[in-house]
This record gives sequence, C-alpha cells and structure tokens, in this order.
Amino acid sequence: MKEIVLKNKQDFITILSDYSISSHARKVLHDVEYVVLIGPAAGGRNTIINQLVSEYDFRQIISDTTRPPKFRDGKMEQDGVNYFFRTEEGMLEDLQAGEFLEAELIHDQQVSGTSIRELQKALEADMPAINETEFGGAINVLNAKPDTKVIAIFPPSFNEWKKRFMNREEISNKEFLNRVVTAKEVIKLVRKDQRIRVVINNEYHEAANEIQEYVYGKPQTRIERSDVDHVLTDFEENFDKILA
Repeated sequence: MKEIVLKNKQDFITILSDYSISSHARKVLHDVEYVVLIGPAAGGRNTIINQLVSEYDFRQIISDTTRPPKFRDGKMEQDGVNYFFRTEEGMLEDLQAGEFLEAELIHDQQVSGTSIRELQKALEADMPAINETEFGGAINVLNAKPDTKVIAIFPPSFNEWKKRFMNREEISNKEFLNRVVTAKEVIKLVRKDQRIRVVINNEYHEAANEIQEYVYGKPQTRIERSDVDHVLTDFEENFDKILA
C-alpha cells in the first residue's frame, strides 16, 4: 500500500499550534449538545455511531480529512459518508477562518478534523451531535467545549482488538505501529482525565444502549472501575511488547 505523504505538513503544524475558532463557531458550540467517541482503531466506534443514529435521536458528524479514500470493510470509502475527503489547501483555508472545532495531524500522515458546518446541521435538527476523533482531537474539543461528553470505546481484550483490526483493512507494519502508539496515548488520556467515560465494546448493541442512556441521563448499570483497569492494563502490556 502506498504511503500517504502530507505535502503541507509544516503549514498545518504552524496553524494548529496556535489555532483559535471563529466567533460563529463559538456560538454554535455553545448551543449544540456534543458527544465524541475516542479509542483504538478498529475498536468499533463507527459501528456504534451507526447504531445510535439508526436507533436513537443522534446526528452523525462526518469528519473532514486530507487523506484519500481507503478500501475498508470490503468496500471503498465514500465522500460525505465515511469522511469529507478534502484537499490540503481547502482544509488550510477553513482552518485559517477558524471554521473547525478541532483538527489534528494524525499518524504523521494526514490532517482530520470536525467542521463547524456539521455541528450547525445537528443544531438545526435539534439532535445531539456525535462523532469519533483521535485523542488529540478530544483534548481540543474539551478545551473548546468543556461540557462535551467524551466516551472511550475499547474492545474487551487486546486479542479481540487485534483480531478485529486484522479483519478490517490491509496496512503496512509502519502504519500498524503508528496505530499502537496512538492507542497508547488514548489510554494515557483516559487514565488522566476523569471526565472521559469508558465503554467496553463486548457487543455493539449493548455499547450503543449504554451510551444513549448516559447521554440522555437515564439510570444505568455502570461498569466497575476494576474491570476497566483490567482491560486497559491488558492493552498496555501487549502494546509495550510490540513496541519493545
């Protein structure tokens, strides 16, 4: 598989290092209810979002990205469905205008982010907006909108995650290692920031139900912290072996 090269990498690094959102974006953020899912790649975030959108009153937010479409889960990704596939120049222009909630350099290969235009659609539909992002994006979201509900999705074990990951797409060893490094950062963030809720994705219908109950403030059975720690430790120990 051809490696993705970001042509304007330094320009993105410069603007993202001191990024601020527009006044229009701040008003939209103030008014919209926002839910963000983070977690390791192939943890089931998109499947859960699809379930929440189809079964409950959620509006999916489609992220913008500079990378080209991939062949994933047996089919080619589609513009406006999986992502909005943008030119680097187009994303730089919108970032300069402050019209992203967040954006970040991912895996040192691409820039992806959440456009305010998508959150505006959720606000107009009077529905909670839901999206998935990387750990850096979640930090940026919480800084811009502290009442965002950030939820970390993890498979029940490292072995289950690896099986799901290998069935998902073909990637190079370097890209796999990039995903492992990113997943380790997600775990660090989850352990550090108590505002982030953890949902263990044993079965996506159950995970989606737990999330909708959390978002709508309904009584629910919360997973024990010891169970969460066990899962996170399982991932950490195996990631350390891979990166050793």
